[in-house]
Amino acid sequence: MKTLIIDTALGACTAVAADGSRVVAAESEVMARGHQERLGGMARGAMAAAGWSFDQLDRIAVTTGPGSFTGLRVGLAFAQGLGLALDRPVAGLSTLAALARDAEAAPGAAVWAMIDARRGQVYGQRFVDYTPTEDPAALAIEDAAARIAGEHNTVVLVGSGAVLVAPAGARVMDSAAPSPEALARLAADQPDGEARPLYLRGPDAKLPGGRDPS
Repeated sequence: MKTLIIDTALGACTAVAADGSRVVAAESEVMARGHQERLGGMARGAMAAAGWSFDQLDRIAVTTGPGSFTGLRVGLAFAQGLGLALDRPVAGLSTLAALARDAEAAPGAAVWAMIDARRGQVYGQRFVDYTPTEDPAALAIEDAAARIAGEHNTVVLVGSGAVLVAPAGARVMDSAAPSPEALARLAADQPDGEARPLYLRGPDAKLPGGRDPS
């Protein structure tokens, strides 16, 4: 199944042309801002490198968070617009689940995907064998560190927030964003459905008068 995967939720802008779980071509660039300006060209580049035209795609997939408010909106708008134009389904991908796919862990080991959420928090979720064992949550750094310290077996931490909460001796993979390979593996297992952003706390930015953006 030919899939174009878009990820602008975290610290990179990534476009992946994947056939099932296999990456055929990908373009990825670490960036904190500027996703909107780079995404279209990177998607076209990945498709051209794969030798595909857009009308050959079977589906679109996009990361839906948690992550940057602006980045999420850029990726979702692009993916949903492309899906509408091509009449193709759009699948939503959890950024935490994608990060967990990058973790090299023994069977049965706990994997904590952690994103630095600033303001003394991390976005975190626990996985075992790539299956979530709890819902994603915004956690105070101290609370997350205590929960991870209470694990009795091997623990692997992955993501930009991993170093903030890792106990001594834990394996840490400090990743700005999921790899193209992790995105492809997750997308291959993800059913089609309505892609909606996952926000675990209110926006940092405020409109005039202190109102939250809608």
